Amino acid sequence: MELHQGIILGILQGLTEFLPVSSSGHLVLGQTYFGMTQSQLVFDISVHLGTLLAVFVVYASDIRRILASVAKLVFGFKGVQGARNQYAEDENLRLATIIVLGSIPTAFIGIILKQFEHFLFSSALLVGCTLMFTGSLLWASRRYYTSEKKPTALGVKQGLVIGISQGLAVIPGISRSGTTIAVGMFLGLSRQKAATFSFLLSIPAIIGAQIISVKDMLEKGLVIDSVTVWATLVSFLTGLIALKMLIRLVHAGRFHLFAPYCWLLGIITIISQVF
Repeated sequence: MELHQGIILGILQGLTEFLPVSSSGHLVLGQTYFGMTQSQLVFDISVHLGTLLAVFVVYASDIRRILASVAKLVFGFKGVQGARNQYAEDENLRLATIIVLGSIPTAFIGIILKQFEHFLFSSALLVGCTLMFTGSLLWASRRYYTSEKKPTALGVKQGLVIGISQGLAVIPGISRSGTTIAVGMFLGLSRQKAATFSFLLSIPAIIGAQIISVKDMLEKGLVIDSVTVWATLVSFLTGLIALKMLIRLVHAGRFHLFAPYCWLLGIITIISQVF
């Protein structure tokens, strides 16, 4: 891989990991455009870790509070009743619990879909179709920006459903952020709460996916070249910008404006593959 190709793919990963247009779909299309037919596993893992670091930076305070609550439960354990009391009183502990439970269906679906990864990550036609789906989901979410009803509190039920939607987003072309935020709003969460939970839920999902891939990476040989290093740095920086941008757009009620882009790219991709 040439340096300019790695940087372009790093920018694609950084921007599309958080903007609701599917990072995996864009990586498939980008690698197809550059004629990369062989697996780029080490590269893909590295640029994903670059964008994961962006989540840690933006949500550092939330992560610290969650970890502090979990540490308080573990190191100051006062029995089952004490744990129940802390769970009832500590919002951050409840959030940590929901993140763990929401990650279970994500992991289960991800493991199943991994059996089909050769097909899923090599079909540009599939990406075109799923981008159309993502665009439709984003457009539908515009009706849930405001409601006369009081926003629903985030609970285990919402966490599990959002976790399922995150698992399905393993399929290239289905945006993880777009799907989970939209589904959160469909379930009655405020758009701000849906966005925050979406990105916090992404942390164990991204880490888990990379751990699963490490075995394959070690079998094929761990080679991290300068192109991968530069691409990872670029994915972090662009991911940081994209994440902050998306948060502002979600809060401003403009999340659905990415739908036309998904539709257009989906149509172009389908036409290019069919004709």
